[in-house]
Amino acid sequence: MTRETVFKYAKEKYGTIPDHPWKKYPKYAILRHLKNQKWYGAVINIPRNKLGLNGDDAVDVLNVKCEKDLAILLKDNKAIFSAYHMNKKNWISILLEKAENKMVFDLISQSYKITL
Repeated sequence: MTRETVFKYAKEKYGTIPDHPWKKYPKYAILRHLKNQKWYGAVINIPRNKLGLNGDDAVDVLNVKCEKDLAILLKDNKAIFSAYHMNKKNWISILLEKAENKMVFDLISQSYKITL
């Protein structure tokens, strides 16, 4: 899974074009609802060690909102982690290089619905 695949899915399914609100972080992209501008996803590029993994090379991560109980079940510290820089009860971080497309698409769709 790549950030480009995430952006293509969000555009085709929801008409979302990624927003890049921070000049300091040009690789950070926010996925927002068109009407209410609420976030339903954030693609960020962070050092691998911020997820508790070995290495400090930068990796692409997708933060999505998730039901608390599901978040607990999904976290495996391989592809899905407690959210980086977000509320850890309601958001999860998905390491895109380790995640399967269908799972990511399902989690984006769920996040979109619960952030309406």
